[in-house]
Amino acid sequence: MPTAVVAIGGNSLIIDPRHVTVQDQYAAASQTALHIARMIEAGWDVAIAHGNGPQVGFILRRSELAAHELHEVPLDVCGADTQGAIGYALQQSLQNHLRDAGIDKPVATVVTQVLVDRADPAFHDPTKPIGSFMDEQTALRRHADDGWHVREDAGRGWRRVVASPDPVRIVEERTIADLLAGGTVVIAVGGGGIPVVADENGHLTGTAAVIDKDRASSLLARNLHADLLLISTSIEKVALHFGTPEQRDIDLMTADEAAHYLEAGVHFKAGSMAPKIEASIDYLRAGGKRVIITDPRNIPAAVAGDTGTHIAP
Repeated sequence: MPTAVVAIGGNSLIIDPRHVTVQDQYAAASQTALHIARMIEAGWDVAIAHGNGPQVGFILRRSELAAHELHEVPLDVCGADTQGAIGYALQQSLQNHLRDAGIDKPVATVVTQVLVDRADPAFHDPTKPIGSFMDEQTALRRHADDGWHVREDAGRGWRRVVASPDPVRIVEERTIADLLAGGTVVIAVGGGGIPVVADENGHLTGTAAVIDKDRASSLLARNLHADLLLISTSIEKVALHFGTPEQRDIDLMTADEAAHYLEAGVHFKAGSMAPKIEASIDYLRAGGKRVIITDPRNIPAAVAGDTGTHIAP
């Protein structure tokens, strides 16, 4: 059976700002899981990766509001918490859809650590904003007392910023591969994985960082020798000149064409489509076979070749 790594965004679990409760996110997860179940029904073995940006933000905000009574939650632990909670929603939803389809296939969530290099240049120039806005006095106090990197954010206030280093190794990769080989649908590298660093003895410790989910998904797809990397986002197709009168949807492009559009600097925004294109190129240039980028509801049609943006080697 062919193997696919399906990467879904944390924002795809939140339909709009009015639907952010746990129940709302569960309903959204169920809809996404339904489309992935259709892939499995069509004969794919699947590993699912997911984002967690909004969910980590919620945990951090709760932690800040309760700081006068309870200890604050470290960022790596926030990531672990979201892996469990989002994994639970996807896992149960997928189990229900597979059962309805008469498919007897186990589903499991793996709390996944991802090794990063403590010497990664990203640690010297943190840019990823997390948590709530603060006034300048609070930001400077957290910098002095807790060692936070803080930055003023476009006149809206101050925020903590952390590094976004490249993923080096997926610690639980062998477990994920063994589960897939045994017929289990695996949910892994949630939120890009829990970022960890290794000491001289190989012992791991969590670190305050955020790993890009698409980069981690690409690494997983490469190391699993997956036949397909499917990146699920908010749009049906990737577009050139997105949001302008010259917008043009892309049905098919090669990795070299994708790299050319990326280098142009006008088509794919940093923090939005650019990381997805970079992750796609990395996967294909490492021997990957095919990338599809589309939205959740079009996953079955895109896999069948009827829609979505397809990127070839």
